[in-house]
Amino acid sequence: MKLAAIDIGSNAARLLITEVVEQDNAKPEFNKLNLVRVPLRLGFDVFEKGEISKHKLGMIIQTMKAYGHLLNVYGVTHLKACATSAMRDARNNADVIRKVKLETGIEISIISGDDEASYVYENHIAENLDKEHSYLYIDVGGGSTELTFFADGKLKYKESFNIGTIRLLKGMVTEKHWDLMREHIKTNTKSKLPLIAIGSGGNINKVFSISKKKDGKPLPLELLKDYHKEFSSVTLEERIRIYKMREDRADVLVPALQIYINVMRWAGIEIIYVPKIGLADGLIQSLYLDLKKAKK
Repeated sequence: MKLAAIDIGSNAARLLITEVVEQDNAKPEFNKLNLVRVPLRLGFDVFEKGEISKHKLGMIIQTMKAYGHLLNVYGVTHLKACATSAMRDARNNADVIRKVKLETGIEISIISGDDEASYVYENHIAENLDKEHSYLYIDVGGGSTELTFFADGKLKYKESFNIGTIRLLKGMVTEKHWDLMREHIKTNTKSKLPLIAIGSGGNINKVFSISKKKDGKPLPLELLKDYHKEFSSVTLEERIRIYKMREDRADVLVPALQIYINVMRWAGIEIIYVPKIGLADGLIQSLYLDLKKAKK
């Protein structure tokens, strides 16, 4: 069975195509066949002007058409397409969704921040880790950050905050936003067990890649602070050249690190695991569960 998920974020749109291999009396295997990312950067329109421009709408439609061709080539049977913070905030979102559906046949659902946190948690990474710790999922995007707290084998707390990399670049995150996040973290992530972070999103994946750490090894908070200082000390052009980054990654990496560092500091967390999961992976898991329920 081939499933696909489209995640239209504030910085980029991603298409994930996965083959699900079902086995008798065993957990299904989710094998990634392809992951495509297009930097639409919708947040730069929406957070400044309140809507998606005609130019960006054209880019969305062309991207969805391209994704549609890939879905056909791979023989994908089911698709779940969702949009997050930028599309949530765009006053013309209904018009955009209608035009995309008309032109490409792809139906996009706008999900809430709460749903976004839930979908990231659908990956159930913490369930496979030791029971000697509590876990805080941190998913940083262009428009928002989702936190999900997992302790004693249960989901204890989830919240979405309008603190994202593009909002920070645009100077749209105030002290009040930070204070609210800090208050929530300090109130809702209390645990008798030591806390560990699980990071998701393209930025933390990039940092992990730069660190040259082996898969499964965590990144210490001190290393994130070092990278934040290092990347902040050079210009955007130098960051692109020295670290061989694309511009649409190089500009958001510094604010992303700022968010991860603040969340970990406020929660009293020293290390973060980077299992290379994101919203698209959670959407695939959710789609598979929906299909299984429909069969019963």
